[in-house]
Amino acid sequence: MNLNHLAIFEAVAEAGSVGGGATRLHISQPAVSKQLREFEHTLGVTLFDRLPKGVRLTATGEQLLGFARRISATEQAAERTLAEIRDLHAGKLVIGASTTIGNYLLPAILAEYRRTWPGVEISLEIANTEVIQHKLLDNTLDLGLTEGFVESDELEAEVFATDLLVVIAAPDHPLATKRNLTTRQLCNTPCVLREPGSGTRSVIERMLAQRGLSHAPAMSLGSTEAIKRAVAAGAGISLVSRLAIGNELADGGLIRLEVKDLQVERPLHKVSLRNKHPSRAVDAFVNLLETKANNKRI
Repeated sequence: MNLNHLAIFEAVAEAGSVGGGATRLHISQPAVSKQLREFEHTLGVTLFDRLPKGVRLTATGEQLLGFARRISATEQAAERTLAEIRDLHAGKLVIGASTTIGNYLLPAILAEYRRTWPGVEISLEIANTEVIQHKLLDNTLDLGLTEGFVESDELEAEVFATDLLVVIAAPDHPLATKRNLTTRQLCNTPCVLREPGSGTRSVIERMLAQRGLSHAPAMSLGSTEAIKRAVAAGAGISLVSRLAIGNELADGGLIRLEVKDLQVERPLHKVSLRNKHPSRAVDAFVNLLETKANNKRI
């Protein structure tokens, strides 16, 4: 069914005449008459009785008008919704983030996003880098933010900021008073790390391998919060993001160990499914994220 024909039919039915329908649609009366005849011919039914003064719906036309009104209302609702999404008065933003980014970086940024575009529904899923990549490949996320490395040709990544990993320990740890610590010494010390598959764990293992070193963690835990608590309780040292330890350093629950030959910087990646066109909601979020990074507020 031709929706243009349906719109002409509805206009004529509402106006009660071909001329009135033409006026409503801002097109000529002969054009409306021609389109109506084509519509009736296509459907194989008569929709109007032509009267000396105007037109009158047939029983079939009365039935069709109800459908036409509902279709027209649905079309108008679709146009309104698309306009709201285009102007960010509505829409949805589904982000996946690896643990450090999701827990320590995004909350403030998403709060600002919400204040600016309150009509956009926001969903944040926090998991390790490997899980986020799988969800991107399944097309269940609009965007991924990860600390780890992209391993799939179906994904594309761009660095949006740089993070620093620092060594932490309990204030009474044996290394707390040591000076001139080296990476090799750390490898001989019990260490608490994130689980395999996490971005932080991947960066640490790659750094050690480049130096010909290795380390079997005394404990593997699934969250940075758990690691901080374990380290504070004396389970060992750890390497965590500087984003994650501000409160603990301030209140003295943890200390940062200075290691003379260790400077672990890692890129933070903005990851998306290759060739996927971003929505306006995603574009607005990326612009905000990059503004924060460029202003060195990350």
